[in-house]
Amino acid sequence: WDETHFGKMGSYYINRTFFFDVHPPLGKMLIGLAGYLSGYDGTFPFQKPGDRYEQHNYIGMRGVRLYRLVSSCLASLCLSIQMLELSKSLPAALLTAFILIFDTGCITLSQYILLDPILMFFLMGAFLSMVKCNSCANRPFSASWWFWLSLTGVSLAGAMGVKFVGLFVVLLVGLNTICDLWDLLGNLSLSLVMFGKHLLARVLCLIMLPLALYTAMFAVHFAVLNRSGPGDGFFSSAFQSQLIGNNLHNVSIPE
Repeated sequence: WDETHFGKMGSYYINRTFFFDVHPPLGKMLIGLAGYLSGYDGTFPFQKPGDRYEQHNYIGMRGVRLYRLVSSCLASLCLSIQMLELSKSLPAALLTAFILIFDTGCITLSQYILLDPILMFFLMGAFLSMVKCNSCANRPFSASWWFWLSLTGVSLAGAMGVKFVGLFVVLLVGLNTICDLWDLLGNLSLSLVMFGKHLLARVLCLIMLPLALYTAMFAVHFAVLNRSGPGDGFFSSAFQSQLIGNNLHNVSIPE
């Protein structure tokens, strides 16, 4: 059923038809983009689970085999790097990678048009970036420190932009940041000016940057979906007047 639902959402983006859904738009936009780039024309109705795709090119939306292979390898690589950073044990990191590669649940999820593999990518990316940024604590404001801190913010925006359950990794990174700042505040050799720089860097990379990217996702979402569809009725008359094909399109709406 989920593949039917998110497959239809992807076709809405290809047809530029406005719809309403409970999840943020990033994951569905990426599904639609994959279908568009692979030649899917958005005509398959996705009416009920189990319908045959026949001549419709759905491979791009499900993800070609190479993509599934690459995504599995990247996920196992990210997790093994995290374990290596946390445990400093190469056998533990390799064991973790093998467990993920041969996990039946991950293999099954990656075969269908779902948001979960995309969400897992950003969740693991945020956690990996946080761990790598912590490992650069002895050289703050270096190029690598800025890179991993910024990548953490980008991954947080991606996780929240796919599903709201990404809030949990936001809380994880937030608690880690609070503990980090608390330790810096207790460091008597660190001046208040330097502590202020640390605080400002985290506000910029972990709050302002994710918020800007999250807002930009919705800007793209509303720019692409400019045609009337099944989601019109959830919004105001003024908004409906901006949708091509709506009964109120280009009608003057009194204040």
